[in-house]
Amino acid sequence: MQEQGTSALFPTYGRYPITLVKGEGSRLWDDAGKEYIDLMSGIAVTNLGHAPQAVKEALIDQLNQVWHVSNLFHIPNQEKLASLLTANSCADAVFFCSTGAEANEAAIKIARRYHQKVLNNGRYEIITFNMSFHGRTLATLTATGQDKVKEGFLPLPEGFVYAEYNNIESVRALINDKTAAVMLEFVQGEGGVLPADPTFVKQLAELCKQEGILLIGDEIQTGMGRTGKLFAYEHYGVEPDIFTLAKGLGGGFPIGAMLGKGFLKEAFSAGSHGSTFGGTPIATAAAFAATDTIISGKYPERALELGEYTVKKLESKLAGNPLVANVRGIGLLIGIACTQPAGEIISEIHKQGVLVIPAGPNVIRLVPALTIPSEDLDRALDIVCGVIAQKAATASSI
Repeated sequence: MQEQGTSALFPTYGRYPITLVKGEGSRLWDDAGKEYIDLMSGIAVTNLGHAPQAVKEALIDQLNQVWHVSNLFHIPNQEKLASLLTANSCADAVFFCSTGAEANEAAIKIARRYHQKVLNNGRYEIITFNMSFHGRTLATLTATGQDKVKEGFLPLPEGFVYAEYNNIESVRALINDKTAAVMLEFVQGEGGVLPADPTFVKQLAELCKQEGILLIGDEIQTGMGRTGKLFAYEHYGVEPDIFTLAKGLGGGFPIGAMLGKGFLKEAFSAGSHGSTFGGTPIATAAAFAATDTIISGKYPERALELGEYTVKKLESKLAGNPLVANVRGIGLLIGIACTQPAGEIISEIHKQGVLVIPAGPNVIRLVPALTIPSEDLDRALDIVCGVIAQKAATASSI
């Protein structure tokens, strides 16, 4: 029985002392009526802002028809969304699920099954990277190159090894006759907003091709226009064999997807994989509306433009600040790398009415909606820079 005055929730989250109850566009309000400019988008989820009209209308329309029917039946919205995604990407086929972790699980499974059931070579090992983040299931947390997410969950599944990010020789040294795939974030989000080096990515794609290894792109955070392209791999001139989506795909409604080249279809034959809530009529209605709006509204192009503006403004206003090491990122996935833990700075930014999040202990992550009005962005950036300046001044006077 729950003790009186305590929460009935498991304490799995270190929550900020804010209760958000309303959102519209790039603004949020808490239960006390305080307004915030949102530079976090639910961690790169609400790419079109809160309650975007097109997604809202699609949801209302679908709610009046059918909510859930099971993947044992044809779901027209899935075909419609899959066609839109494949028409605008290097992929030929899509598997829908509910979350990013599920999407990455599907990517791991199809890579193994392709080698074991189609090529019959028994390969199963996945190379990932130090400081990567791929999810919280047992397989995806094992794929993650950060020990902190693995504590207390032993034994972990075998079949994952870790290379040094942006170091092709580190990858080459790990390849053996068990290697099935390499799994890469084109920008390490949780790892500190670290973009992959273009030369490294091209070398990696070529190495995978030479060795018969699948290249998996984890686009859970970078996809759906976030980096200034619809998908981040487009910046690098490569085509992954498999890539994964979630977060911004549904415009705020939960949905994930694993996309792959046509030759992989044989590996995911009937009965080989599934998801009860994957690609429901409601989820795919929301995701089609969100995806169509992002593409037709040219929001990736806007993200690229606003991202370049944001980095330049931050670099100018924070130049010489002893608390700031650098500003980095692509599009509207931006990190302010600090010279010390950024927790107190983030808390103060929240008090000043702007919502940001960390990316590791020392990085302030900015992931505003691709639709954020320029005036909101400017005001929020001024507040962020003002707080950092004040923290630096206070530290120097002690």
